[in-house]
Amino acid sequence: MEKLPNELCLKIFRILDYQNLATAQQVCRKWNGLGSDDVLWANLFKERWGEDQARFYTPTNSQSWKDVYEVQDRCNRVGLGLKITREGADYYLIHGGEIQRHLGSRKRRNTNEEAALSRHGNVNEDGSPGYGILEKILFFIGDLEVATIEAKRSKIM
Repeated sequence: MEKLPNELCLKIFRILDYQNLATAQQVCRKWNGLGSDDVLWANLFKERWGEDQARFYTPTNSQSWKDVYEVQDRCNRVGLGLKITREGADYYLIHGGEIQRHLGSRKRRNTNEEAALSRHGNVNEDGSPGYGILEKILFFIGDLEVATIEAKRSKIM
């Protein structure tokens, strides 16, 4: 991968959609850097939302086109209001399409987190560390949001 010329990589990246481009960025450091090219993400944005929207959402300050694309995509998926959403095993609080806070994960916790939960009495009947009531409520709301979105999609189709 490292011997592939940058120009060739960028030509390949230009024909990818945003999901495949994001996946390609995980191949190696070189592809991660090349795949973050502002021109690539600006073109993807323009293809999906058009020139007028691109002019309106032109990145400001330290934002990149990739950042703007991700926020706009999230707005399309979950809306502009305050939402709790699940992406993979992680739960996030989102407002205006931007992640405001990571709320937690259903992934296996590391031993330090498990020990802290055990000290605070958050253990399941089998002795394994459990989630507190707040985490359970947030995870339930996140799961409900995901289920609602999927139900709406299947109803539309």
